[in-house]
Amino acid sequence: MNRSQFQALAEERLLDSEALLHAGQWSGAYYLSGYAVECGLKACIAKLTLEHDFPRERAFIEKCYSHDLEKLVGAAGLTKARADDMDANSVLGNNWLVAKDWNEQARYQVWSETQAKKLVDAVTDSKNGVLIWVKTHW
Repeated sequence: MNRSQFQALAEERLLDSEALLHAGQWSGAYYLSGYAVECGLKACIAKLTLEHDFPRERAFIEKCYSHDLEKLVGAAGLTKARADDMDANSVLGNNWLVAKDWNEQARYQVWSETQAKKLVDAVTDSKNGVLIWVKTHW
């Protein structure tokens, strides 16, 4: 996959998560909002590679082919930028604190309305959302 495909997928999964939230499908909304962030971070990683393709070098691949948002932030070279932005903006910082706990195993769990709304809101906040921040780097 390439950068633009990851960007499109992030946008699509974000819309899916919002639709599921409005339909009362909390677990699906929770999972897909985190997955949208994962796709966004992978778009950031792809931006670093030749012709914006996802990396093919084995050592880098091992860092990138992950579902762990923290590892993906590091692979995208965004650890310091995120820390600085979280320090400067407490709302963004709190949103990242919510989102960082998401992982691919969320698809096997049942999530409550409160949990789903908390994550979807942290990801989609129009001013300080996690995906809005990721988009500034993709």
